[in-house]
Amino acid sequence: MKDPEQMTGLEYFEAMVRGEIPHAAIAALIPMRFVAAEHGYIRLLAHADARHTNPYGPVHGGFAATVLDSAGACAVQAALEAGVGSTTIDLHVKYLRPVPQGETMIAEARVINLSRRLGLADATLKDEAGKLYATAGVTCMILRD
Repeated sequence: MKDPEQMTGLEYFEAMVRGEIPHAAIAALIPMRFVAAEHGYIRLLAHADARHTNPYGPVHGGFAATVLDSAGACAVQAALEAGVGSTTIDLHVKYLRPVPQGETMIAEARVINLSRRLGLADATLKDEAGKLYATAGVTCMILRD
């Protein structure tokens, strides 16, 4: 396996899907794992549990926002060449229904525009039956030397 510093964004996420590279530390707080990666596309699975609830019971909106941001930002990264990074600078989330606890949620994101300085991705959060729970637009700044 190549040194992660020498991998393209896509190579990095493909290695993560294969289990050759560990998932980010945030996956311990927001259980999610990458299951598919293509150029400018990411698919991950996530699970909300009791740790992700508001004081009055439902899953906090930050769960969906974090998962959608992760998917969108990683889709942008999966379109970048080796040695180039990115970071989210804007996230617009639309919540359509409460995220359930204990169910597998599927986040998918695809790059819709990539320029030298900005990457834009659209992301969705659905259940296994395809019911839509939230959408997001993610804008990332491309970090080039």
